[in-house]
Amino acid sequence: MPMRMRMRIARRLVLVSSFALCTLFALSSPGAEHEFAAVSPDRPVTFPQDSGAHPAYRTEWWYATGWLDMPDHKPLGFQITFFRSATGHSSADPSAFAPTQLIIAHAALSDPAFGRLVHDQKIARQGFGLASAKPDNTDVRLEEWRMVRAPDGHYDVSVDAADFALHLTLTPTQPPLLQGERGYSRKGPLPEQASNYYSEPQLRVGGSVTRPATSGGRAASATPVTGSAWLDHEWSSTLLAADASGWDWLGANLADGSALMAFKVRGVDGHAVWAHAALRRADGRVTQYGPGEVDFTPIRQWRSPRTNTLYPVATTVKTGDLHWQLTPLLDDQELDSRESTGAVYWEGAVNLSRNGQPVGRGYLELTGYAKALKLERR
Repeated sequence: MPMRMRMRIARRLVLVSSFALCTLFALSSPGAEHEFAAVSPDRPVTFPQDSGAHPAYRTEWWYATGWLDMPDHKPLGFQITFFRSATGHSSADPSAFAPTQLIIAHAALSDPAFGRLVHDQKIARQGFGLASAKPDNTDVRLEEWRMVRAPDGHYDVSVDAADFALHLTLTPTQPPLLQGERGYSRKGPLPEQASNYYSEPQLRVGGSVTRPATSGGRAASATPVTGSAWLDHEWSSTLLAADASGWDWLGANLADGSALMAFKVRGVDGHAVWAHAALRRADGRVTQYGPGEVDFTPIRQWRSPRTNTLYPVATTVKTGDLHWQLTPLLDDQELDSRESTGAVYWEGAVNLSRNGQPVGRGYLELTGYAKALKLERR
């Protein structure tokens, strides 16, 4: 057997084995749980050191979303997320195959000409030169997919997916936005139901996108793009409350230079287990909104033809006295990640308006609608 073929098979075995390990750890017994680091309000997020990986915490993700403009001024939406998951496997295990950390990646392109979101996903255990998430500075990779922060603060993002490709540079135009209290972000009524969380809104985007070929004969080819993006980085060890079924989340770059983040953690009966929002205006002033001041109210729903799931794809977000109307770039932005994280959810580009006037663009994430998420360790 040729060496190249043997290497290709070995790489695939590592990936397949990792997916099996994900399933194994999801079903592990309570007695096997590992003691992970705890999020605390006494430890503020510091930048840029905290832009890197935090392997002592159970879960972490780097999440970039944005709107892209092609030369003909037609828009695209994109998303790329890298997850790092500590399995609880003993770090004393000397085996190169020890599954102490898993790296998962999702990427998606929302192309109105294609009619729906196209996406891809990968998973591997850390190591073997296949997957890594380095500390102290954002440098996360899974095979040829990567997100790397340069010394000057810009991000190089590269994804060569099955049906599309993203080769983008994300350049900060504003300081990071520490969510919650100096980066300590509550996600439930108990203090331990929290994460460390910061955002980088109003990122300037340049690069190229290779769009999927269409049945009408359009060939896949690289297209130069510009645009704006939003990056979230979040890590935690404590999962959400037992009665939480999912969440609605919004990150939006507003046309006047402001940035808006809002989320609602939903209970199994639809009520808000917790909610929060932050609005940073262009002059840097930040307004925080507590649970009683934030809500997501559906305007219109869309049903997936693949999973039969009903999603509130057009909605009104309330933050204090302000009401923001969200309308999707296209309805079909459902992402099926059952081959990696196990979830089916809606995540897509949305336009924002107030009083009938456009005010910005963002990304809306809707989880737990296909199936209630099991978020509490038993």
